[in-house]
Amino acid sequence: MNASPGPRREHQPPYWYGGGAVPLASRLLAAVYAAVSGMRRRLYARGWLRRGHPGVPVIVVGNITAGGTGKTPMTIALVERLRSEGWNPGVASRGYGRSDASAAVWVDAATPPDVGGDEPVLIARRTGVMLRADRDRAAAAKALAAAGCDVVICDDGLQHYRLRRDIEIEVVDGRRRYGNGQLLPAGPLRELPARAADCDFRVINGGDAGFGEWPMRLLFDRAVPVRGGRPRALESFKGHRVHAVAGIGNPERFFVMLRNLGIAVVPHAFADHHRYRAADFEFGSQLPVLMTEKDAVKCAEFATDAFHSVPVRAELPEAFWISLLDRLDSISAPSSPPDISVGAT
Repeated sequence: MNASPGPRREHQPPYWYGGGAVPLASRLLAAVYAAVSGMRRRLYARGWLRRGHPGVPVIVVGNITAGGTGKTPMTIALVERLRSEGWNPGVASRGYGRSDASAAVWVDAATPPDVGGDEPVLIARRTGVMLRADRDRAAAAKALAAAGCDVVICDDGLQHYRLRRDIEIEVVDGRRRYGNGQLLPAGPLRELPARAADCDFRVINGGDAGFGEWPMRLLFDRAVPVRGGRPRALESFKGHRVHAVAGIGNPERFFVMLRNLGIAVVPHAFADHHRYRAADFEFGSQLPVLMTEKDAVKCAEFATDAFHSVPVRAELPEAFWISLLDRLDSISAPSSPPDISVGAT
């Protein structure tokens, strides 16, 4: 069955990952994008644009492609592991999709998604971590350090050069990788692959990890009622038809994940960060609804007993954590970090 006719906006042209000719207009715009982004990087590298550091170690999680690669599960895994090692982490996030992006806000489990952003609210609910949403991630990091955090994790901040960082983690979709290898909008790249080579760790979500790369698996085994209640085994849906809802960077990954368990998926793909309404779920048939956690946090007000979220958790090799923790222990934070003021990003 085809995806629902509900609100959807196509982010990824077919030539990004599926081959085919790139339109001339997209190639011309990509050249302009390359010039502007390259100039911006050089201005920061030469110190002509100010960068800020909060005075505690900063770990940036990001990617060089547009769309989802698994950054949020990676961030959650970082929070949980660092906390277990005695650190007091905080998370800085832009909070994409917030109703007032100009306002900096503290996000916790009770923050409405339209105020804090869907991904920050999800992270806060899963971990209880101190989290600051601010389009100026450098200012957010400073606020977290002032509040007592001894390490800052910046969620989706690889291109936010205003924040000076100590460790960079690139998360890569192991199956799609870098697509056609071209910059936006001709391809999916925010920056060229040479930029990714500068990152301290390259984490591969799914697919096969190569030399110098760290494999990450997303584990899932439960379906949690959105309205609250006892979780049930995800395998209990095996052999049954369900409406599968995903408003993430790569919805097909979620659908394939369910199909691989033997679940008969009726897919409904929405734009990343879509703001759901009850009308979006008028599918014409009364089937169970399975959705990602990121989608579920925005559906609590109108969810029915049929709505279930599917939480995922990231699993990485112990050798990765040992290497990361060794790197973190070796970092000496600057004794006099520069002042940070809100400004251009």
